[in-house]
Amino acid sequence: MSAAAFHISSLLEKMTSSDKDFRFMATSDLMCELQKDSIQLDEDSERKVVKMLLRLLEDKNGEVQNLAVKWLGVPLGAFHASLLHCLLPQLSSPRLAVRKRAVGALGHLAAACSTDLFIELADYLLDRLPGPQAPATPAAIRTLIQCLGSVGRQAGHRLGAHLDRLVPLVEDFCNLDDDELRESCLQALEAFLRKCPKEMGPHVPNVTSLCLQYLKHDPNYNYDSDEDEEQMETEDSEFSEQESEDEYSDDDDMSWKVRRAAAKCLAALIDSRPDMLPDFHRTLAPALISRFKEREENVKADVFGAYIVLLRQSRPLKGWLEAVEEPTQTGSNLHMLRGQVPLVIKALQRQLKDRGIRARQGCFSLLTELAGVLPGSLAEHMPVLVPGIVSSLADRSSSSTIRMDALAFLQGLLTTEPAEAFHPHLPSLLPPVMACVADPFYKIAAEALLVLQELVRALWPLDRPRMLDPELYVGEMSTATLARLRATDLDQEVKERAISCMGHLVGHLGDRLGDDLEPTLLLLLDRLRNEITRLPAVKALTLVAKSPLRLDLRPILAEALPILASFLRKNQRALRLATLAALDALAQSQGLSLPPSAVQAVLAELPALVNESDMHVAQLAVEFLTTVTQAQPASLVEVSGPVLSELLRLLRSPLLPAGVLVATEGFLQALVGTRPPCVDYTKLIGLLTAPVYDQSVDGGPGLHKQVFHSLARCVAALSAACPQEAAGTANRLVSDARSPHSSTGVKVLAFLSLAEVGQVAGPGPQRELKAVLLEALGSPSEDVRAAASYALGRVGAGNLPDFLPFLLGQIKAEPRRQYLLLHSLREALGAAQPDSLKPFAEDIWALLFQHCEGTEEGTRGVVAECIGKLVLLNPSFLLPRFRKQLAAGRPHTRSTVITAVKFLISDQPHPIDPLLKSYSAVHNKPSLVRDLLNGILPLLYQETKIRRDLIREVEMGPFKHTVDDGLDVRKAAFECMYSLLESCLGQLDICEFLNHVEDGLKDHYDIRMLTFIMLARLATLCPVPVLQRVDRLIEPLRATCTTKVKAGSVKQEFEKQDELRRSAMRAVAALLTIPEAGKSPIMADFSSQIRSNPELATLFESIQKDSASAHSMDSMELS
Repeated sequence: MSAAAFHISSLLEKMTSSDKDFRFMATSDLMCELQKDSIQLDEDSERKVVKMLLRLLEDKNGEVQNLAVKWLGVPLGAFHASLLHCLLPQLSSPRLAVRKRAVGALGHLAAACSTDLFIELADYLLDRLPGPQAPATPAAIRTLIQCLGSVGRQAGHRLGAHLDRLVPLVEDFCNLDDDELRESCLQALEAFLRKCPKEMGPHVPNVTSLCLQYLKHDPNYNYDSDEDEEQMETEDSEFSEQESEDEYSDDDDMSWKVRRAAAKCLAALIDSRPDMLPDFHRTLAPALISRFKEREENVKADVFGAYIVLLRQSRPLKGWLEAVEEPTQTGSNLHMLRGQVPLVIKALQRQLKDRGIRARQGCFSLLTELAGVLPGSLAEHMPVLVPGIVSSLADRSSSSTIRMDALAFLQGLLTTEPAEAFHPHLPSLLPPVMACVADPFYKIAAEALLVLQELVRALWPLDRPRMLDPELYVGEMSTATLARLRATDLDQEVKERAISCMGHLVGHLGDRLGDDLEPTLLLLLDRLRNEITRLPAVKALTLVAKSPLRLDLRPILAEALPILASFLRKNQRALRLATLAALDALAQSQGLSLPPSAVQAVLAELPALVNESDMHVAQLAVEFLTTVTQAQPASLVEVSGPVLSELLRLLRSPLLPAGVLVATEGFLQALVGTRPPCVDYTKLIGLLTAPVYDQSVDGGPGLHKQVFHSLARCVAALSAACPQEAAGTANRLVSDARSPHSSTGVKVLAFLSLAEVGQVAGPGPQRELKAVLLEALGSPSEDVRAAASYALGRVGAGNLPDFLPFLLGQIKAEPRRQYLLLHSLREALGAAQPDSLKPFAEDIWALLFQHCEGTEEGTRGVVAECIGKLVLLNPSFLLPRFRKQLAAGRPHTRSTVITAVKFLISDQPHPIDPLLKSYSAVHNKPSLVRDLLNGILPLLYQETKIRRDLIREVEMGPFKHTVDDGLDVRKAAFECMYSLLESCLGQLDICEFLNHVEDGLKDHYDIRMLTFIMLARLATLCPVPVLQRVDRLIEPLRATCTTKVKAGSVKQEFEKQDELRRSAMRAVAALLTIPEAGKSPIMADFSSQIRSNPELATLFESIQKDSASAHSMDSMELS
């Protein structure tokens, strides 16, 4: 006997032990052993293992039973047929416990067994349900239906092909007078809806009517008496309490389970069919609202849950990229939802004061979701909501959870509803909130402080006049918050919330605090010194400093600034960012009040922060320097030198973000803008241009192209700050550009600077500039030509009547320089004022369409961009002419016009948007094409197919090479599909979409790379349809991962195959994140193949690590 067989034999012996712990551990160890690829059992050993597991299904200990059920479904390949044939007879066992365990085990087995065994299982269950051979006993029918439900939950994605036979049977059994059977039927239907939404499509009407029928199935209770009672309700709370105690209750009543199953089935239906949302609002919403009166707490929670799913599905997609659905638009989901709000409030009025905690929690969850979907819709119902909130806040009899839920709901209401709605209710709302602030339980206190903070921010905003006098409330709020702020033995969360709340209180109502203001500020200063509370204290100080109330902060400035300066040396990035924001706010609001010695201490820390290791910190440091320069220019004397040297080093970085460049321009303008200037204009220009001018003539490593643009922007900023110097600077730049002794770098910088400076330099230098720029267009250096072309357009934009006719004439007269001159026209169209361009629109239009038929693709691309910019000037007039060219033009013209459509679609909303509905804009503005997808998608999918008529063979000497002329179009079609996936997912038939993705997995290298990425995205966005065809998706992935490159291939072939394999592995890793995917036999086999291949195993592990680290980075707070 081998060592492995002996070990398994000893484990089987321990599984018969009288000690339950021995049995449990032995079962667990056995399963771990059997999972190892090295274990190979003979037939006799397999039989013993299966028998032992089946025996453990009847074990006296529940934990051992559960473990046996779990392991009966694991992928133990060779056992599956034996297990299935042993388990199926157990469905007829006279013992209920055995039948239940068999049902659970068959569910797990269904997920892992082969397709043939699954079909055998499904046929077995279906054959025993209908016709004359149907079991006579209700218990047997229940067992079979429960088994179908279990299979549906564990492996429903495999049931799609059987649903047309299965669902009508389950629907028929629903009509039998057996509540337990009805519950099982509805649970099975719920599983089918979740796992096979497309296949369930034809059955949705019947399932809906069944759910609606059984949602109100309560034969033992008369709800009319409740409604009469509600009409006769009095203020006598004792009487209503007595009534609730006398509510009907019967342990034998099973109807509540049917209602709960119906509610869950409706939730699954709403969740799986977002395309039917308008119908659900008309049919399901009223039924759900009418069941809010449900007497059984468990059922009520699920009814609330189903309505919450409906609300979530109705929520408009976030972001300006999405189409905005107006709540007032008749027939829209939000319009119908707005009509339901009064009914919802009326149905919940009684529930908000229910004695049961779960009912009130459900109310708050539902109302929070409703307020999020329809902000402002609850304002008129405040008289109903506020008493419910107050009663829950004052409820000390039960656990603290309900009070925290009430506080969270109130905080949400303050952000979604208008402040005026709260004004009449503040006297009743504030006392219970204040009581919660003083609550000894830290979670309640922290939540209450957050509510108080939101209350202050919403009711007394800083950007609008005060509509409510705070005099009555400010003292109470200040006292409660100060009490929390002074206490030192509090939980960290409460300390931080108290500091933040006090920051809001002082920032919004500091002028009403009177004598309390100074002690409060000193307390904030004290918290600033404490390492644990310093970050929230810095943020609170920022709020106070930014307040338009202009509070006097002199009592704390002298001590606060050195503390803040010390924070700039800390490693904690969030602290440095918050400190720089606080310093900037203090410099803006307090300005001259800042003690110069303290300011010097802060400025001494700044040069070290201005470097490219952290661009965001550098940007905030430069913005603070700008503020200080404007407020206290004398303070900059000592620090300007070191700061400037660091700043100039930063400007030489090719990775300089736009925000840092803008901040630098502002700082340089501030330096020369003070009287007297902190740094001389000429000296600053010399410092800026020195890196370029000091380079040896066209020798050594040059600066990056981006650096020239950054330096040119700074030169232009200085010229704009000193207009009297602009003409002189422009003349110097012109002479540098003309000089034959100037290096390429000097000329490029001169032209780029003139592009900015030329517009403010006046007409004198501009006349000379034309000749210089035209001459430079013939320069042997490509960089000089590009810079001159850019400058010609930018300078021309400032003087269109003079420059534009000249530029158009040059484009006609100089065919060799046409490309560069068209670039200049593009820059002029982008930089000029729209109104000033309109007189020239006809001439430009005619010229551009003359060049649409050019042979150079690059020229046509620039022409397309110019046409796009031109149409945006006058869309209503030019777009019809544009469309005419699209219909009647020659091939190159049509191609250019289609390319121009891309430039009509800007990132931001534009007046042309309504006119663009017939053009494609999937990536930037999906709202333009969402309604047109039904017509576009078939055409798009057609372009993803390989066309044999576009494939040709080219003879290259003795070799034949295959060329696919349709590849670029197919690749563009798949790229378009990926854009649709990101922006129009709700309008796609995912099953049809997946058919084409599946074809792409076997296509050319470029398309496979795209489809692997799409498959990984689909696994995250819509796992259910992906899971249904996971077996078919694995094969092309396996083929890619196991393909070997021929030994004599070039290096690029090996690199392409490595990249393909890595991309396919990413798709496999994404598929394995779907919980049930790993149970698929084909996936399990492929996973085993990956583990047994060292190269694939190493690659897969590295991809999993990368995805795990990326996920942790996403979830990390990027402060």
